[in-house]
Amino acid sequence: MSGRKSNGGRGRHVSGSRAPVAALAGVPVAVGQVVECDIIGLTHDGEGVGRYEGYTLFVRGALPDERVRAEVSSIGKSFGRARTVKVLKVSSDRREAPCPIYDSCGGCQLQHFDYAAQLRWKRQHVISSLERIGKLKVSADDGDGDESSRTTEHSLVVVHPVIGMDKPWRYRNKAQVPIGSGEAGLIGGFYEQGSNDVVDMDACLIQQEENEALVRAVKSVARELGIPAYNRATGRGLLRHVVVRHAQATGQRMVVLVTNGLDIPYVDEWIGLIREQVPGLVSVCQNVNTAATPVVMGDVTRVLWGEEVIYDEIGDIRFAISPRSFFQVNPVQTERLYRAAVDYARLTGEETVIDAYCGIGTITLFLARYARRVYGVEIIPEAIEDARRNALLNDIRNAEFEVGAAEVVMPRWQSKGITPDVIVVDPPRKGCDPALIATMLELKPARIVYVSCDPSTLARDLRLLEDGGYRTVEVQPVDMFPHTGHVECVAWLVRD
Repeated sequence: MSGRKSNGGRGRHVSGSRAPVAALAGVPVAVGQVVECDIIGLTHDGEGVGRYEGYTLFVRGALPDERVRAEVSSIGKSFGRARTVKVLKVSSDRREAPCPIYDSCGGCQLQHFDYAAQLRWKRQHVISSLERIGKLKVSADDGDGDESSRTTEHSLVVVHPVIGMDKPWRYRNKAQVPIGSGEAGLIGGFYEQGSNDVVDMDACLIQQEENEALVRAVKSVARELGIPAYNRATGRGLLRHVVVRHAQATGQRMVVLVTNGLDIPYVDEWIGLIREQVPGLVSVCQNVNTAATPVVMGDVTRVLWGEEVIYDEIGDIRFAISPRSFFQVNPVQTERLYRAAVDYARLTGEETVIDAYCGIGTITLFLARYARRVYGVEIIPEAIEDARRNALLNDIRNAEFEVGAAEVVMPRWQSKGITPDVIVVDPPRKGCDPALIATMLELKPARIVYVSCDPSTLARDLRLLEDGGYRTVEVQPVDMFPHTGHVECVAWLVRD
């Protein structure tokens, strides 16, 4: 790599740095030590991967092909972490981060990285995961779109370029804002990188502006009324989080006050003052969470004023969204993600489709437009209630939903004669439950469409499905979260 020093890229200690503390045996650096190192890659969290005397350092704020001066912040036997003090050799892909609190806020990791370069890196991250973890052979080209070439036996997996955004800012339709206390009283924003300290903020460049206005109004009124912020250390205080949603298609807005207890002082005044400041507000809800846990929401939710849901649209499908509904936060990219899933399902109108992890029915209802019958299964009862409501809302009558674990419900469906031609899965970040993988292999659908939010667990599960008789044909990455280290994918598998 260009820019390496004569020491072979081993890095060097910088004299004059503050005294390092207690190094580990066999580790060439100590906490507080300032070193110079070359950056050879990025982690999945967007940290630069550097090497110093053969030791790996994950360097916050550094980019590939840079040489940086970095201060070591933590060490372990296999790797340590550091923060960039000075960039000595600057990457051509480095950009000035537009956010004024980017260096302290933990919401984004890649604003300093050119957006086109982010997309290239995310694609390579997917390829590396498939090759390293999934042991899959990936095509060096992007495919030519020819059906016969893509389904040839023994063909390589095609990983397409990442579908990015023309305007990769202001895309989030939901904000979960932690509340804390500062010198001026109640504050709210994001957690500082690597800590539970709240960074106060009134503007976020990846949030829709409507959400910013709603959060500002809630904080302002809370300060005016003297509402105490929750303190995680003592367990005292009332307001823990403010969760806001903005439905881009309808303009409707919802606010959820997450509180440490049921009673809210001055609740009528609070609601009245928020409504005065925020046009389009149709729902104010409360969620009660008294547990000493970082989980945002508890089990009890009630409507304080207005409607229990707001309505939004993806494509031509309308959705009712309740306070605890999972609904993708980037509406523009969500439609592209779901269109890719429908495309890979290869539906002719005669198929039976099962959607595991169906949530509130978002993908299920897209599939229903093109299939004979679709079945959605989800372990969360409230989500299934929302899914059934959304099917009625869109007059979709060929969709059926059931509560339960997919690996339990799907064999029961099979015993009733329901045999899937296609199975679609959209699991959480930890990937598919091993029992579900086994169930899919037993049901032997002709095609599996795997929607993933984590390339590592996707690669792991694709390996299991390949070993069970399936072949991964294509993977389409979609950039749902620009300027972060996250990338979503849709994988298309056929029974071999």
